Amino acid sequence: MAWNRSAGASVADVLSARLGAPVGDVSLPLAEIMGGVGPLNIPNQLDGVRAEWIVLDGGANDLSTGCDCTDCGAVLERLITEDGRLGAIPALVTELRGTGARVIWADYYTSPRYAGTACADTYRQLEDRLGRMAARDPGVTLVDMDDVFDPGDLSLFAGDRLHPSKKGSERIADLIAPEISLAR
Repeated sequence: MAWNRSAGASVADVLSARLGAPVGDVSLPLAEIMGGVGPLNIPNQLDGVRAEWIVLDGGANDLSTGCDCTDCGAVLERLITEDGRLGAIPALVTELRGTGARVIWADYYTSPRYAGTACADTYRQLEDRLGRMAARDPGVTLVDMDDVFDPGDLSLFAGDRLHPSKKGSERIADLIAPEISLAR
């Protein structure tokens, strides 16, 4: 979510423009849900945040450091169980919902760097589990960035072929904005 911030074109920057309202942003690159120290831990980033809507994603850095897309079952299970009820992600979402916030979880797109690799299956499993979590709570919405990203369109990706380009950040914000606008 933080990518393109220095250019004023992060997802939050574009989302603010689309909604015509201020959008806070506490995200940092390299952050993890279960790992990361201090502000590189997503729950720490959100500590004390109170908002009507909280948009987040996470888990990719946990997976890439915890299992490198091979034998990811244990890491995936600690992030979110197969039924979507337990794990670090549901615990974080439950905590945020307890503040009265509505949560939009932005599921990952398939990047050119991982398209066609073993990682794609792991991320599909993560998406399925997130879908089960969101289905149980009307205050949680899952949006799938794959709906607006094509791994073959390199204009959507930064030079690392992993993070979004400015155009990619716009697509993510354009996917999220209607979810907030519809609920207003």
